[in-house]
Amino acid sequence: MLQSTGGHPPNPRQTKIAVVGGGSTYTPELIDGFARLRDALPIGELVLIDPDAGRLDLVGGLARRIFARQGHPGTITTTSDLDAGAAGADAVLLQLRVGGQAAREKDETWPLECGCVGQETTGAGGLAKALRTVPVVLDIAERVRRNAPDAWIVDFTNPVGIVTRALLQAGHRAVGLCNVAIGLQRKFAALLEVAPGDVHLDHVGLNHLTWETGVRLGGPEGENVLPRLLAEHGDAIAGDLRLPRQILDRLGVVPSYYLRYFYAHDAVVGEMRTKPSRAAEVAAMEKRLLEMYGDPSLDEKPALLAQRGGAFYSEAAVDLVASLLGGTGSPYQVVNTYNNGTLPFLPDDAVVEVQAAVGTKGAAPLPLPDLDPLYGGLIANVTAYEELALEAALRGGRDRVFKALLAHPLIGQFEHAEALTERLVAHNREHFPWA
Repeated sequence: MLQSTGGHPPNPRQTKIAVVGGGSTYTPELIDGFARLRDALPIGELVLIDPDAGRLDLVGGLARRIFARQGHPGTITTTSDLDAGAAGADAVLLQLRVGGQAAREKDETWPLECGCVGQETTGAGGLAKALRTVPVVLDIAERVRRNAPDAWIVDFTNPVGIVTRALLQAGHRAVGLCNVAIGLQRKFAALLEVAPGDVHLDHVGLNHLTWETGVRLGGPEGENVLPRLLAEHGDAIAGDLRLPRQILDRLGVVPSYYLRYFYAHDAVVGEMRTKPSRAAEVAAMEKRLLEMYGDPSLDEKPALLAQRGGAFYSEAAVDLVASLLGGTGSPYQVVNTYNNGTLPFLPDDAVVEVQAAVGTKGAAPLPLPDLDPLYGGLIANVTAYEELALEAALRGGRDRVFKALLAHPLIGQFEHAEALTERLVAHNREHFPWA
C-alpha cells in the first residue's frame, strides 16, 4: 500500500516521479536536489519504491522532513508495490543494487584470486553485477511500461552502459545517467572560478571509460581551456584521479578515475589485496547513515553522505528529467544513449557516454571530431565486451560468460577467463536460473 504523510495534494499540472530503489542511502541526496531545484522540476508527487520496508520507512521519513524544511509543497509516498508506485509516473529513476552490499563484497574479492581487478562496475565483478541486474531491470521496465506507458526511464543503476543498452534494445524510453561528468564539471568550474553552467566538457567514451578531450567555456564552440587547466592545476587533478601527473601531461586529456583500473592495473590489484574492500567500507557507512536517518530531528542530508558516493547525482537527475519532460533543463548534458554514428567505429546500437542535446524527444549526441586511436581502440574493445556481456545477461550460460570475460581487456587470458567463470557462477548461483 502507498503511504503518505504531510505535504499538499499533488498538483495535476506538476510531475510525478517514481524512484525504484527508494530505500537506498543515496536517496536523501536525490531528495535534497529535488527540494532545492523545485523551480526547475516542479514535483507534485514523489514515490519511493523499495522491497525493504524497514529501509524505506527510514529514508521516507527523512525525505519528508527535508521537503518540509525546504518548504517543498509536493507529497512523498512510499511503497513496496512497484505497479502502484509507478502508475501514472512521468519519469521513473532506477537506482537499485541486486544482491545488496553482500554481492558487491564478493564482486570485489574473488577476481583478486586470479590477479584481476575486483571492482563492481568493470572487469569480472562488473560482469557479475550486469548478469544479476539486467533481467531484474528489464522486468521492472516492462511493469513500468504497463502502468506508465509514457514515462521516461532514467537509469543510474550500474553498469549503466550495459543496463541502458538492454533497456533501449527492449524498446523502452530510457536514458542512462552517471555522475562522473558532472563531478568533473564542478571540479573544473571551481578551479577556473566560474559558474558550473559555464563549463562544457568534450566528454567521450563509454560509461566508466571516458576522457575529457576539451574543457570549453560557454558552450560547445567556446574556448578550450583544458591546456591551461592542466598547466595550472595538473597536480590537483591528477591527485583526485590517483594517477601520475605526467600521464595527464603526456596525453593532454583528463581520463575518468575508472581509467586507473586500465592504466595502473597491477598496482591497483596490489592495493586491493592489502586493504578492506570498498564494499566493506560502504556497508559500515550505510549502517551509520540508516541510524542517522532514523533520528526524527534530522531534516537535511548528513555530511557523511558525501563519502557514500554519487555526488551531484541529484543535480544531474533534475537537469535530465526537466529536459526530458519539458525541455527546460540545460541544452547539453552528458548522458548514456545509442551511438547512432557518433563514434563511426562502433555499432549504431552501442551505448556511448557523450554530450548530447536533450529534450522531450530524448537525447541526440553532439558530433565529435575524429578520436585518437589510443582511446578509440580501448572503447571498441570494451564495447565488444559489453555486447557479449549483455548477451550473457539475456540468455545465460557458462560459455557466454566465459566469452565475455575473455573479451574484456582487463582479463583477456584463457586461464583467467576459465577460473573467473567458475568463481562468478559459484558466487551468484541463486541469481542465475540457468546455473
